[in-house]
Amino acid sequence: MDADVIIIGGGLAGLVASNELVMAGKRVAILDQENGANLGGQAYWSLGGLFLVDTPMQRRLRVKDSFELAWQDWQGSAQWDRLGGEHPEDEWAQQWGRAYVEFAAGEKRPWLQEQGIKFTPLVGWAERGDGRAGGHGNSVPRFHVPWGTGTGVSEPFAEKARAAAFTGRVKFYFRHRVDGLTFDGGRVTGVRGSILAPDSSPRGIASNRDVAGDFELHAQAVVIASGGIGGNHDQVRKWWPQRLGTPPAKMITGVPQHVDGRMLDIADQAGVRLVNRDRMWHYTEGIQNWNPVWPDHAIRILPGPSSLWFDALGRRLPAPGLPGYDTLGTLKLLRTTPDIQQYSHSWFILTQKIIEKEFALSGSEQNPDITNRDLKLLLKARLGRGAPAPIEAFKDHGADFVVADNLIELVKGMNGLTDEPLLDYQHLRRQIEERDAEVQNRYSKDSQVTGIHNSRRYLGDRLFRTVKPHRILDPAAGPLIAVRLHVVTRKTLGGIQTDLTGQALGQDGSPIPGLYAAGEAAGFGGGGAHGYNALEGTFLGGCLFTGRTVGRSLADRL
Repeated sequence: MDADVIIIGGGLAGLVASNELVMAGKRVAILDQENGANLGGQAYWSLGGLFLVDTPMQRRLRVKDSFELAWQDWQGSAQWDRLGGEHPEDEWAQQWGRAYVEFAAGEKRPWLQEQGIKFTPLVGWAERGDGRAGGHGNSVPRFHVPWGTGTGVSEPFAEKARAAAFTGRVKFYFRHRVDGLTFDGGRVTGVRGSILAPDSSPRGIASNRDVAGDFELHAQAVVIASGGIGGNHDQVRKWWPQRLGTPPAKMITGVPQHVDGRMLDIADQAGVRLVNRDRMWHYTEGIQNWNPVWPDHAIRILPGPSSLWFDALGRRLPAPGLPGYDTLGTLKLLRTTPDIQQYSHSWFILTQKIIEKEFALSGSEQNPDITNRDLKLLLKARLGRGAPAPIEAFKDHGADFVVADNLIELVKGMNGLTDEPLLDYQHLRRQIEERDAEVQNRYSKDSQVTGIHNSRRYLGDRLFRTVKPHRILDPAAGPLIAVRLHVVTRKTLGGIQTDLTGQALGQDGSPIPGLYAAGEAAGFGGGGAHGYNALEGTFLGGCLFTGRTVGRSLADRL
């Protein structure tokens, strides 16, 4: 035996599983096709927000939350409907979903603090939903932002793995690409694959795929923690669901290129049961990174509620196509409306006042105040005058930004960013003036304006995320800003079906001895713990929970 457990993937789920095994005295081999600079995987690049329920941070901001409310929101978002037949696709997914909400409402926060993860006072209200009490979305703010952003979540576990490697409990096999599972009498006993040529590229940079040799390793158990398909547009298009219309001709990429989905197909070919592969999570508020790390590097705007959202032809989107409300609902609207399916973009129109308070950018590198744990800079950037420096940099350098002193010039600039002039000034002006007429009172029939007033009732949003309602065409609020938005590929919501211990299941629904799965590869638990929709802050949380569960299950069994 080369180790007690082989873990495929050096991302967050794999590192958490490794930590549990090391604490139980087991020997772990961690394999990754990338070099050691990429330890921590996708989590390192993220904003790091975590879904937590009924926390002291929420209570300080006068938010009343409970397990019951969170579970209602989760079920309304998941909409599990594949529960019939001999081996339902959602059978284990539903159980994992409830277990995760129990974790988020219980021991998750104290456990994270034990691991060295600390939180800022910020609690965001992300993915506010489709407007129905029993439908998709968070009823209350639950998006807790850690100090260090994604690095603050991934690095404590990466550091534990490095320390364990120093003592011999963990052995890293970087540049080792798994090409297959090995079996003995129906039990998974190891992996085989290719040793890739050395590559010293920095974190996130696309590396070579030159094969320099092969390998085979053996262990008592194997954990697949290899991530999803977000970096592979061919796979995204292959599994794109009909319910979301047609995939855009142009998409940009929210994860490094090595998030390629190879291991999911390898598992499938080995007889592992994959379910819900047509469930995926992509964002509609993507912008091209002016300073990219990986190919087609996308940054997602995390918008407050005030920007006006227009389709490619300049028509204001109806609910649920409101900033920050319903990601997949908006994606469906943009991709199933017949006369705009040929276009791959939409638009935000906003003011300088809005961008200063309401724009946040995904990514650890886009939030230096929180990533560097600089409280003084955080208060200055979020409460001071002007937009945070990374946002101003996109205004100055981003290919998708247009800034103008008046609407005529703004529309001219917007039409200059497309192959043909699609936008009519008078049509846009009429819609904006209609909306502006609605902000003169503290009440409105406009659902977006009503949402802005609702948002400002929450102390956290009033302080950090929602500007006072004002007219878009008020010169005092300017200049005007337009942002061309693209679809960002991001997360796989389906995957390897697992039971509640994290053991992978075969095509007949029975556990495969010696094989486990965690993180995105397992659909964040059971092959689809989110169902059709995710509540923000649950991707890293799903990696943490499944990795911990798998690690503890194996520690008990081996």
